[in-house]
Amino acid sequence: MLRIIIETIPHASQRYDTVGDYWVDPDGTWQVRISALPDWRAEMCIALHELIEKALCVKAGIRDVDIDEFDQEFLNLNGEEPGDDPRAPYYRQHQVAVAMEHFIASQLDLSWREYALMTQQAGE
Repeated sequence: MLRIIIETIPHASQRYDTVGDYWVDPDGTWQVRISALPDWRAEMCIALHELIEKALCVKAGIRDVDIDEFDQEFLNLNGEEPGDDPRAPYYRQHQVAVAMEHFIASQLDLSWREYALMTQQAGE
């Protein structure tokens, strides 16, 4: 049985500097945390991105620990989006999730520019 818990939290409460995070609890529950943003549509886009990326990583056998290690090391080096680096163990999965994120944003009448600005400001 699949159980997913998605919660919006203050950005400062994220495990590291990211607007979206996921992991699986020992009981198999998928946990997703989204940084609070001023527009629910942006939060929805992030939540869907995280769910899609996680599902594709499960299918590909990519472990959360490998993703977390890559992300944290990458962010310490340059602070850009880790999943956009071709060396990311989940690069392909992240790219598919971004494409779906763009599509959902357009369907919610949320401009990508406005969305990107909100996500950038979350970490400031």
